[in-house]
Amino acid sequence: MASKGFRLGCISCKRRGEVHATASVNWYFKASDETDFSLIYIYEDIAEEVIDLRFYGRLMWNGSKNTKDLQDGSIFILNVTYNDTGTYKCTFFRVLTYKKSPQIETNITKIITLNVVPQLTRGMASILSEVMMYVSIIGLQFWLVVEMIYCYRKISAAGEEALRESAAEYLAIASESKDNCAGVQEAE
Repeated sequence: MASKGFRLGCISCKRRGEVHATASVNWYFKASDETDFSLIYIYEDIAEEVIDLRFYGRLMWNGSKNTKDLQDGSIFILNVTYNDTGTYKCTFFRVLTYKKSPQIETNITKIITLNVVPQLTRGMASILSEVMMYVSIIGLQFWLVVEMIYCYRKISAAGEEALRESAAEYLAIASESKDNCAGVQEAE
């Protein structure tokens, strides 16, 4: 969105964490009306440099901090303008250092297309998915209440039945002991 900030994400991770490496990141930009990429930003040896005058004071490093072994090469564009619409290219230059073999250099490139809009708009799919989320939440809550009422009634009915059975048992025991008492008195 115009006049806001925007993060251009670029991540390139090593396959093995125990391998020592150093990396630098170069960012390139090609405007919609241009044919070639131009270098706009370099991050190397924990130092950054803005190359292109169009981006002076507007690019900030947003990637890995305090390390020469970069995994995240993201940058942040401040105060995005319509002139920032175009294609961005992020290139990782990584040097892997092994103990018993020579250094290996690798290059990873990521392409990002940025379209600047005057105002953030929500698509129909976004609105529909939000409505469905709320309908699902309400439906699940209603189902939970119905299930709780059903379980309460079932437990309550089982409890009453248990009380009736225990009362009947109690009365049966009481009358049986009363009969025994009468028999004992007659024998005396």
